Amino acid sequence: MRRRIIKLAVLVLVAGLAYLASFFVYPDVGELAKKNPGKTAFMEWREAQWAEKGEKKKITQRWVPISQVSPLLIKAVLIGEDDKFYQHEGFDYEALEAAFEKNLKQGRFAVGASTISQQLTKNLFLSPEKSLTRKAKEAILTWRMEHTLSKRRILELYVNVAEWGDGIFGIEAASRHYFHKSASALTSMEAARLASVLPNPIRFSAVGDQKYVTFRANLIHSIMVRRGVAVEGFQEVMDGKDEAPAAAGETQPGGNASAASGANGGAGPEAMPAANAPEAAPATPSAPASEAAPAKP
Repeated sequence: MRRRIIKLAVLVLVAGLAYLASFFVYPDVGELAKKNPGKTAFMEWREAQWAEKGEKKKITQRWVPISQVSPLLIKAVLIGEDDKFYQHEGFDYEALEAAFEKNLKQGRFAVGASTISQQLTKNLFLSPEKSLTRKAKEAILTWRMEHTLSKRRILELYVNVAEWGDGIFGIEAASRHYFHKSASALTSMEAARLASVLPNPIRFSAVGDQKYVTFRANLIHSIMVRRGVAVEGFQEVMDGKDEAPAAAGETQPGGNASAASGANGGAGPEAMPAANAPEAAPATPSAPASEAAPAKP
């Protein structure tokens, strides 16, 4: 009897290992390099969830190339979700260790440490269940994805398949839903607010006055400003109304006489930035890990 139990246990172990090994070849991650995915595993899971509750909801998604997504949104997402994205190969071991220690102290799964690549793997191929088997499959597929696709393509896939609201998938659909504009036109604060809802897009909204969203968005935005990604006050200037210019020689209220006429040998007015100057400055090196946005709930 004991031998039979041991045999059965060995067979189960071998079968489990063979099952996990199959994820080294299937699904075909390589085809994602040039082909956009259709309905993801997570979308199907959400549809099944709605059907079970008797809710008549539909997936809303608009696919856009990363070239048509505001760089401010990409930066906000990286700061909020995976600040070491360009330094790791799919796994942030320091974040994993910190999350493990925190979860161990609290005796429950309180925080996660999934990278963007891990989140993308889960969205595309797996279910949201929390199990060791799923985590093993996620690790294998994430490793394959990082060794098959470029970082740019991983980001492009992520922002297009991530859920940003109840049934709202992809940044273009989210941008139009929340801010009534295309993803290419997002401001730095709008980008920060969108990035702040990613940890729980069902619970949080990019618009409104939820304390968590406001706090996290302000934190992400302040890091963007500190790194030179966003210019503080730029949007307020660009959104302001133009004042009627004074005629040559006249004095603006509280100001000096116009220098347009060149009176008193004064130089011409100071050069102002072009009205269509971009909001984002050239990317700067990542700040220390301590500057990253707080752990996701």
